[in-house]
Amino acid sequence: MNYDVYMPVKVVSGKNCFVENSQLLLKYGKKCFVITGKSSAIKSGALADAIQFFNSHSIDYYIFDGIEPNPLTATCKSAGDKAREFSADYILAIGGGSVLDASKAIAIYMSNPAFSHSDIYLRNIPCSHIPVILIGTTAGTGSEVTGVSVLTNSDSGLKKSISGVDCYADIAFCDYKYTMTSDLTTRISTALDVFCHAVEAYLSSAANENVYMYSSAAIGLSGKYIIDRNYENLSEDDFEKLYTASIYAGLAINIAGTDFPHTIGYYLTENFNVPHGKACAAFMPILLERAKKYCPERLEAILCLLNCELVQLIDAVKFLSFVSISVTHEEIAQVSLRWKNGVKNFDRSPGGFSYKDAEEALFSLIS
Repeated sequence: MNYDVYMPVKVVSGKNCFVENSQLLLKYGKKCFVITGKSSAIKSGALADAIQFFNSHSIDYYIFDGIEPNPLTATCKSAGDKAREFSADYILAIGGGSVLDASKAIAIYMSNPAFSHSDIYLRNIPCSHIPVILIGTTAGTGSEVTGVSVLTNSDSGLKKSISGVDCYADIAFCDYKYTMTSDLTTRISTALDVFCHAVEAYLSSAANENVYMYSSAAIGLSGKYIIDRNYENLSEDDFEKLYTASIYAGLAINIAGTDFPHTIGYYLTENFNVPHGKACAAFMPILLERAKKYCPERLEAILCLLNCELVQLIDAVKFLSFVSISVTHEEIAQVSLRWKNGVKNFDRSPGGFSYKDAEEALFSLIS
């Protein structure tokens, strides 16, 4: 029985968990570099709570609010340079997955001034970095508890992740109330991302007993929202369940990783601006059909958790993640070559997955 796990992040959870436990930040120093996107940190109230804490403890802070969706390496490099100029003691990131992912890279850039923006992909040993504290404002990526940061290479425009022990946060404050101001489009996309994380990890060849436990919890908490296809009139309890599911799913992929839907989903985000969760879920029906063939017992366990039939699940996922792209077969054949030399996400997918399989998956979305 394999239950190996590595989880260095201190997770603090529950309503008002940041406000009630913000004193945990005091040990990190008197100068905080705050990273946000354009709106969710303000709309959620999380930034106001942080500023109140800073002011009440005479902590100097600098707000960098220039993180874009699918953060660029050049932006993260620029933020790292500013954090160094500010002589930051630690980073506090407030936002969705893009902001949380970016903060991990920014901490590395700050501590490694010789890095060009692309050098972060060349790390062959863990890099020095300043402490990173995370406050999530969406229920989706699970970045709070993973040693992964997904960035967009500013040179190529391609999404590519970095990972390692230098990509974990020190503390993650997981307060679902900060997710309650998210718009409907964000709710649907992030919920799909949670579901993809949980299912992909459960079906991964790298899954172990902890993965089954975390994924089952995530599927059990979030699955009904997929089947019911309803993200509009959510109660506070619903928001709590969805955010908790995102953390459990993050714990699952922290061990088992994701499968092919995440890898080829990047292409939809890069070229057609499809939100990340929706882009991944567009390939979930193909993953589920492969699971039926290569690991039917695991698929059956997922369906039991959802109390539904496979066709019902596929119909719901297709409804929520419908994508149609206008591209030629020749262009897709060229795109698929980026995965020709093998991808670990492909290798751990049910039955394995090749660049030719990816080509067929993309063909299926052509309008």
